[in-house]
Amino acid sequence: MSARLLLVDDEPGLREAVQAYLEDSNFAVEVASNARDGWEILQRYNPDLLISDIMMPQVDGYQFLKQVRADPRYKALPVVFLTAKGMTSDRIQGYQAGCDAYLSKPFDPDELVAIITNLLARRAAAKEMGDNAETPDIAALANQMARIESLLSGRSSIVQLPSPIKIDLTPREQSVLDLVAQGLMNKEIARRLETSVRNVEKYVSRLFSKTGTNSRTELVRYALEHGLTK
Repeated sequence: MSARLLLVDDEPGLREAVQAYLEDSNFAVEVASNARDGWEILQRYNPDLLISDIMMPQVDGYQFLKQVRADPRYKALPVVFLTAKGMTSDRIQGYQAGCDAYLSKPFDPDELVAIITNLLARRAAAKEMGDNAETPDIAALANQMARIESLLSGRSSIVQLPSPIKIDLTPREQSVLDLVAQGLMNKEIARRLETSVRNVEKYVSRLFSKTGTNSRTELVRYALEHGLTK
């Protein structure tokens, strides 16, 4: 049985394109053009994962996610934000609101599929271990959000932040990491650094290896937590 996804986005072109791509990737996809309709479909459709835009009229993605997380039925529902807002502070606000992954437009649809597959696999593994197995994950996530919030506000006296981890990055790797953290995709980074997309891909792959991460989202989280980028 195909995993059920709910996509909420007020841009018709993007909504239709993403829906078509995900359905071609063997997912069952329901769509909504705003948060109000999304909430109604969410309760009726009971999806395995929610994908939502942030910049929407009336109710934005942050408010929508707060409504979702306030309902006990959806505490553990994986949520991916798709948005044109690419600043680091905006992404962190999304994590603090309770999203599991964050992709800035324009994005590579293959990366979206990879993130969805990973989140669904982790959720399935947690279910196999039983309801009690989810408790440590929730606690760890709450602690992680507190550390990120403290990093932004400077309230180190409230939360003990980890000491910066020393990772030997070359100047070019550092430049690529900084641009990834700003939400730039590989083509944009290549133009900014006046190099090829293939070279950027190699640098990103090295960053994954050095930080032990598997996606751009995890890489940004890791870099922010450990003071590897501004």
